Amino acid sequence: MLVRGKRFSILGAGKSGLAVARLLRTRRAKVFLSEMAKQEKFPGAAKELEEIGVEYEFGDNTHRVLDADYVVLSPGVPLTAPIVKLAQERQIKILSEIEIAFDHCEAPVVAITGTNGKTTTTTLVGEIFKKAGWNTFVAGNIGLAFSEIVDQSNASERSASGEKTVVVLEVSSFQLDTIESFRPKVSAILNITPDHLDRYKNFEAYIQAKYRIVENQKGHDTFVFNHDDENVRNCADTVNIRTLGFSLKDELKQGAFLTGDDVVIRMGREKEVLMNREEIGIPGPHNLMNAMAAALMTRAMGIEYDVIRETLRTFKGVEHRIEFVRELNGVKYYNDSKATNVDSVYYALGSFKEPIVLIAGGKDKGNDYSQIKSLVEEHVKAIVTVGKGAEKIEKYFKGMKPIYSAGFSMEEAVRLAKEAAEKGDVVLLSPACASFDMFDNYEHRGRVFKELVNAIRT
Repeated sequence: MLVRGKRFSILGAGKSGLAVARLLRTRRAKVFLSEMAKQEKFPGAAKELEEIGVEYEFGDNTHRVLDADYVVLSPGVPLTAPIVKLAQERQIKILSEIEIAFDHCEAPVVAITGTNGKTTTTTLVGEIFKKAGWNTFVAGNIGLAFSEIVDQSNASERSASGEKTVVVLEVSSFQLDTIESFRPKVSAILNITPDHLDRYKNFEAYIQAKYRIVENQKGHDTFVFNHDDENVRNCADTVNIRTLGFSLKDELKQGAFLTGDDVVIRMGREKEVLMNREEIGIPGPHNLMNAMAAALMTRAMGIEYDVIRETLRTFKGVEHRIEFVRELNGVKYYNDSKATNVDSVYYALGSFKEPIVLIAGGKDKGNDYSQIKSLVEEHVKAIVTVGKGAEKIEKYFKGMKPIYSAGFSMEEAVRLAKEAAEKGDVVLLSPACASFDMFDNYEHRGRVFKELVNAIRT
């Protein structure tokens, strides 16, 4: 895409909006940024925009947005936003931030999407590449925006040092909604379960958004998919590139599967016993599948099995995903703030044998708690509710387990959970809801929870 002199309106002043603004300005594009929220929510943003020569507005999306050749969406801006609809009516092209970044990226891209497990798998894939000595850039819906690392990755790719470069992206359905030519060398869909139904008109629309990760792949590209998830398997049946499945149930002709407790990889004519499942450093069946996906993606890029094995043994997970915080008086506290949907809570509850005091609640996204009913009955001894979604949780589980309401106070939630827990129990923050009713994001929620837990005195 030749952007010099073209007019771009960016919607959203978060990190991806600012990053793509900087990227476009370095390519001599004319850039305007519009943000619905007040300027105070983005300290320092206005100064940065002024320094790079970007005009801006906060507190509204005015019709000035429409004076553009392209409108670039940050992930938090839905296609249903009034200004986006107006842009579409005027036939202004709508693009994703990752589309702009990809168009300027010279390094190969490995991209991961799915309802759950994206951050863990993306981080793990990045660690495997780093262990193999590659210049590795991890970005997307995790940490840094894709646009922020494009120039660094390009410089690395052009380097005469002989080292290989790769960009590993976590990609959300929101980012995929408005791609055009985005084409990963290796892509993966980890799973698809109901989520973001407050943004998509139905589950099928959400599924189709996830499928877009493969739509431009061709030739020698690779698609890694969850064979045990029918929604994902259906996507694999429609593509004409190399597909590698992973399964806990079936032996596969191509992909990763279990023989007893051994993880086996079959790729082309090679068949390799990777390791025993108990050797993998992150516990739980969901993490076994994440590890399988990571192994397939990196092996598809030529990484040696010994490097993959060693990384899977030593990798201990990511912050805010079933993260151990501390043990106090025989009670273990875990931060699973990244569990922003019911399916994530399903995996979390299945990861413990101990009785669980569950802290749940936040901004509900159309949750169906019947998905975790049996696990709550089996593993949970009490539920502490917090935030806007508390009433729905309390109504569903009323009479099933003791329920304590913390209102809109995480401090009160931790106090109530501590009182309900006994020696040998687990206190688990696994909210099943988004964080925006009380916190900036799930990381903010998780940090507050950890600070409160670490401040508890015996």
